[in-house]
Amino acid sequence: MKRRLALIALCLGVSACQTENPYVASSAPLPAAPVQAANTLDLSAYPAPPRDYGRYRNWSWVNGQLPPGTTYADPAQIAEAVSNGLDQRGLRPAQNPQAADLRVSADLHMETRLRQVTEDPYYGGGYGYNRYGGYGGYPYGYAAAPIVRTYQVQVMVLRISLFDGKSGQPVWSASAETGVGVDDSGRAKALRQAVQQALTAYPPT
Repeated sequence: MKRRLALIALCLGVSACQTENPYVASSAPLPAAPVQAANTLDLSAYPAPPRDYGRYRNWSWVNGQLPPGTTYADPAQIAEAVSNGLDQRGLRPAQNPQAADLRVSADLHMETRLRQVTEDPYYGGGYGYNRYGGYGGYPYGYAAAPIVRTYQVQVMVLRISLFDGKSGQPVWSASAETGVGVDDSGRAKALRQAVQQALTAYPPT
């Protein structure tokens, strides 16, 4: 009886294996590429070529306007300082502003900075000969923790931005900050220092 049941189970298993698979593999063909694909270059797939800063020879102000002035320097002073700094980098004012290689903008404003100063405390301990005839320390005062003082200062922040004269795309920008002079001469010197610091990295290597 057991042998008959095993034989029946085996026959059922074999017949099940011979059942046709209802799932049929199929695939749809890929759509054809557009006609213009063969003649179109995908620039996003390639890194941008390095910028040739040597082709920039002259410049003019963005929109033909001088930089806005502040209470510490008027537009003419800022323009003169930036122009002198660009001249030292081999960039000359364009004879035809409309055809300039570069457009230049400059922004000067004041910002507040927090400064910290650590004052060393007075340590009253010392060394000398004690009453026992030996050399060692003898306290005659106190020792205190360092004192940290925080205060605010005004700084002059200058940002210079350069744009391509044809495309208008940003080419380079940098900023620098310096202290504020106490008089007109000191402010003019601080402005020149800020321009030199900002243009130190131009042209980038």
